[in-house]
Formats: sequence, structure tokens, C-alpha cells
Amino acid sequence: MSTTQSERLRELLEPLVTSKDLDLEEITVTPAGKRRVLRIVVDSDEGVLLDTCAELSREISDRLDADDAMGQGEYVLEVTSPGADRPLTEHRHYARATGRLVKFQLAEGGELTARILTADRDGLDLEVPGVKGRRPTARRLAFEEIAKARVEIEFNRKSSSAAGATGAGDAEAEEA
Repeated sequence: MSTTQSERLRELLEPLVTSKDLDLEEITVTPAGKRRVLRIVVDSDEGVLLDTCAELSREISDRLDADDAMGQGEYVLEVTSPGADRPLTEHRHYARATGRLVKFQLAEGGELTARILTADRDGLDLEVPGVKGRRPTARRLAFEEIAKARVEIEFNRKSSSAAGATGAGDAEAEEA
């Protein structure tokens, strides 16, 4: 997708997406045989419901038809939320991942897997899991130290350590 088409689509669609209290995370157009696939990824602090994606898809389709932003060729429109394995790239992504276990590729090399306790404008406060029965340790990580980050899927996470809606401090208090 050319930069101008990408910019035009973002200018056209972002007001519609933000009117639903959503963030427009990504717009991609990829060839798929004789057609193209226009994928629009949206998110929010509370997540995105399937019904919201369906409603937004209808509204985006109407807007695109009225504006002819996709040109004459056929295309398939997909409106979706980011998958669990999407990379964390914006401050809001890290804030939304508070309480989650994240695998970091560090800018100076090496990897770190830790749970995000808090995210502020300068970086993250983390809890690094203990190894071989040792207690977890605290660590501060500045954003400029991060090359890549991705949430780790936890299948065996104990409910007492779940920091999702209660916050990490509450989970620690429950264990005490």
C-alpha cells in the first residue's frame, strides 16, 4: 500500500474509529489473488467486542463506498482487534498489558521475561520471576532499552497471582 493511500485511509477512517472510543492501531492492504484485503485493527483499554467490530465494519464499508478511497478493484474488508501475540510498540500497549507476562528483546542484546506492574511515560516497573525457588525481583526498564516486546500467553497462571483487573499490588496482598 502506498504511503499516500495509507495516509488517506487513516485520515478518512480514524475519526470514525475514535468516535467509538477505539484506537486505530493498523491499516494494511495486501493482495489476495484478484482481490485485495483491507485489514483494519482497532483496540481500546477495555478490549473490543465482536459486535463492535461488526458495527464498525458496516460503517467503514459505507464510508469507503462513498469516498472511493479503495479505487475500482475488488477488496475484502476485515475489522479486527489485535491478537494476543501482537508486538507492544506504543505506551498504551504496555499500559494495557499491566499484570501480564511479557518477553522483551533488549536493545543491547539479550532477553528478559517479566510481568509488567506499572507503565509510566518513561518506562516500566517489572517483576522478574524467581528461578529455582527464588523470590521474584523488581526491575525498572526504560522504553529506550526495549528493542521488541510481546505478551506471553499463560495457560497455567494461578488465579491468586492474576493481576488483570485487580492490579499487581492487590494480587500480592491476596497472597500475604
